[in-house]
Amino acid sequence: MAVYYRTNLTVRQLAPLFGCSPATVCRVIKRLRPLLAIEPAARPADAVERLWIVDGPLIPVRDRKAGASSRDYRFSVNMQVIIDADTKLVVAAARPVPGNTADARSWRDSGLAQRCEGVTVLPTAPTSTQGSSSRTANVPDEPSLPGEAEDNPEHRRVRARVEHTFARMKHYKILRDCRQRGSGLHHAVQAVAHMHDHAMAA
Repeated sequence: MAVYYRTNLTVRQLAPLFGCSPATVCRVIKRLRPLLAIEPAARPADAVERLWIVDGPLIPVRDRKAGASSRDYRFSVNMQVIIDADTKLVVAAARPVPGNTADARSWRDSGLAQRCEGVTVLPTAPTSTQGSSSRTANVPDEPSLPGEAEDNPEHRRVRARVEHTFARMKHYKILRDCRQRGSGLHHAVQAVAHMHDHAMAA
């Protein structure tokens, strides 16, 4: 499964590597992908004192039912992802929505706001978490974080951490051109987040 997600090879290409038939590779992938896609660990006790960052990267897909033509003119899905600003670990990832869905609506429909109850969440888009129950920074009509007005470059550097996390996750080529359909895409994102967190914590 790790090789499949890392290389995004087809089952016909993977079969010779492991000395089995393409049908066997397909069965193994379908059986194991939900097991690797475990949900993130329980929220830590000191989560209220942490800073989390949320963003919605676009992932190119071939499933016409799941994706939509987005601003990059490709069929893609929007994945709302939360990372911990200090550890750069993925806290949670929502189920995919069509790529032409606005970040604000994706966030509202994702159900991730409940995980952020009482936590300071820094959105990369100005309105991505507006209306959620979490305390957000850089959102109109809400208090700024300490020093935000005077130190915008520092805040940009903090927000850049989520982009760095996505760049590392996209070393798994499954997130550059996902051929999975149905729940396979969600399992792939969860699995990549799981392996990314293990690599960062090692």
